[in-house]
Amino acid sequence: MDNFDHFSASEKVDATELQRMIAIEQQKAQFQAQVHNFTDICWDKCVDSPGSKLDYRTETCLVSCVERFIDTTLTITNRFTQMVQKGAH
Repeated sequence: MDNFDHFSASEKVDATELQRMIAIEQQKAQFQAQVHNFTDICWDKCVDSPGSKLDYRTETCLVSCVERFIDTTLTITNRFTQMVQKGAH
């Protein structure tokens, strides 16, 4: 993918910077998608009828739901990383 042999030095720097910026934007998009996923799942699970304020039960449910979702995502990500690292050896 980094086949910039035909570019000048400054064009290589620009292309590398562009790739870095694209990677950052992709990470931002993935983060936003994850937030929307949390919102959809936890809203449906915890909010019975929206009002002007969240009651204590709803707020606690939302916090717990998001925390479980994050913990599960991190566990799966860490396990996948371990599997990839073991496979690379």
